[in-house]
Amino acid sequence: MNSDHAHRGLPVVLVTGANGQLGRELQDLAPQHPQYQFIFLSRDQLRIDQEAEVRSAVSLHHPGFCINCAAYTAVDKAESEKEEAFLINAKAVGNLAAICREYGARFIHISTDYVFDGIATEPYKESDQTDPVNIYGASKLEGERVAMKNNPESLIIRTSWVYSSYGKNFVKTMLRLMREKDELNVVNDQYGSPTYAADLADVILQIVNKAYISTLPGTIPAGIFHYSNDAAITWFEFAIAIRDLIRSKCTINPISTADFPTPAKRPGYAVLDKASIQDAFGIELKDWKQSLASCLKLID
Repeated sequence: MNSDHAHRGLPVVLVTGANGQLGRELQDLAPQHPQYQFIFLSRDQLRIDQEAEVRSAVSLHHPGFCINCAAYTAVDKAESEKEEAFLINAKAVGNLAAICREYGARFIHISTDYVFDGIATEPYKESDQTDPVNIYGASKLEGERVAMKNNPESLIIRTSWVYSSYGKNFVKTMLRLMREKDELNVVNDQYGSPTYAADLADVILQIVNKAYISTLPGTIPAGIFHYSNDAAITWFEFAIAIRDLIRSKCTINPISTADFPTPAKRPGYAVLDKASIQDAFGIELKDWKQSLASCLKLID
């Protein structure tokens, strides 16, 4: 832990879950924002489900912003580890939000498209009815609820299909399988929008900047916002794009969700409407294929 910020007088941005995909991308972007003192805490350094540890970290560093990148993200495993999923994604989030409020830190939390049931036919708005179809989605929805209840100034960003050159994700799995196999089957009836974690990290820091530049309290809205790259595609189309960008010869076959049973049900349509975050913060959406190409250049 680095606590020399008191001497530098810079606003502190505390990031939890710093070794995950989003945390690592925020670490990469931090040097471009020398106006802040970043404190990156991994799961080993700060277990967000331990209230005493959270209080200690927040009281030590006195962050202006706390960005919670810590989460239980094993969607299928959550079906059999419900208590663990709810502990990390809901109870711990509520505690974190409450402690941030107590110490005057703005709380930014990341949620998911999986709070929806996936039976829509047009992109989901923030105000649309939530109805998760799996334990992971239910735990993340409860996290949103307790965060807003305990800290009405919380800012929650729902995102989807996150990938990065770091960690485990669909893009890296496809790259590995395309090297190992001549033929792959990929689901072609679940629609969503990929999100390059580097783009999401950049958007979060744009929001933090706007909050610090703006001297008027309340100019930075609280509540729930949607962000992803600009797309409405299936996993099959995502896989085809990866294959074409790396010039693989692998054959990819479209299959139905029914042909690929998983412990956790997935929403069939989970495209997010991003108009609200664009309007509120002047965010420009990135084209999903350009972002995918940028990421692939970093993974050899």
